[in-house]
Amino acid sequence: MTQYLTPTAKRMKAIRDKRMAMTAGRKARKAENQRLDRRDGTVGDNMDRHHDKSGVVKKVSIKNNRGNYGKGTKKES
Repeated sequence: MTQYLTPTAKRMKAIRDKRMAMTAGRKARKAENQRLDRRDGTVGDNMDRHHDKSGVVKKVSIKNNRGNYGKGTKKES
């Protein structure tokens, strides 16, 4: 679903999103997910890897992982 943002707001959101994606923790989780996918041969299987609160990594559907299991992402921090 597209967000209807002004050009300025869209630019600022892109900056915030990029800054968040480049934090050390996010980079480490992304690298781990990619390593596990390559090891298991599951690259491109339309599944995401999800780090739960205890640090365990599991495979879940893209819809559930990116949609916060139906709760949406508005309250995510």
